Amino acid sequence: MKITVIGAGAIGGNLAAKLSTAGHDVQVADARGPEAVRAEVLESGARAADLSDAAVQGRDVIVLSIPFGVAGQLADLFASVPDETVVIDTSNYYPGMLSEPIEAVDNGQVESVYTAELLGRPVVKAWNAALAETQRTKGVPAGTPGRLAIPVAGDSAEARRVAMRLVDDTGFDPYDAGTLADSWRQQPNSPAYCTELTLDELPAALAAADRAKDAAIRDSLPERFAALGANPTVDDVVEMNRAAHR
Repeated sequence: MKITVIGAGAIGGNLAAKLSTAGHDVQVADARGPEAVRAEVLESGARAADLSDAAVQGRDVIVLSIPFGVAGQLADLFASVPDETVVIDTSNYYPGMLSEPIEAVDNGQVESVYTAELLGRPVVKAWNAALAETQRTKGVPAGTPGRLAIPVAGDSAEARRVAMRLVDDTGFDPYDAGTLADSWRQQPNSPAYCTELTLDELPAALAAADRAKDAAIRDSLPERFAALGANPTVDDVVEMNRAAHR
């Protein structure tokens, strides 16, 4: 597939490298310019591109790996992107930590529904519910015992299918998590969020989500993270997230 990843940070860069390794034609674009794309991201064959019409036209999939709440800055760029292009949102809302508080989301609007409104087109929610380091180091081939799962939510069954195929290509079992309105169940800090679950374990975790409780756990992240001490490992962070729901 022809894929553009917008955002060359930890998650965007990792996805670009993994999808390119899987055989896809991958471009990586960043608001800071092509020079912002790390050399190791390009070693797999992905190409750095300018964030312009050239980066989004003629692509089968566009992955948004950008800070939550800024998608509106790309609305003009996406205005001429064909409806059949699948747009995947990987962002998460951390008010007061990674973004300013957003009233609509604080009042209950689902994160990726808000992003879709800003962008002016439908999106699929995927890859948001796994730590960047989990995604980088723990993907394994399909059929491997204990393979971790990633939820995928969206209103189009075909778009979900495309996103699920790509999740599989990055080394994780995809799980069909239903419509975008239900994607709050994979937002921070739900039982399914960054807790490294298998395909058998993930459905129960999504079902156990509680919007008020999960938001409170999300907002307590600075204190909980500080308690881990210096240089916590990915396993430390995963255990911290699991412990918050015990």
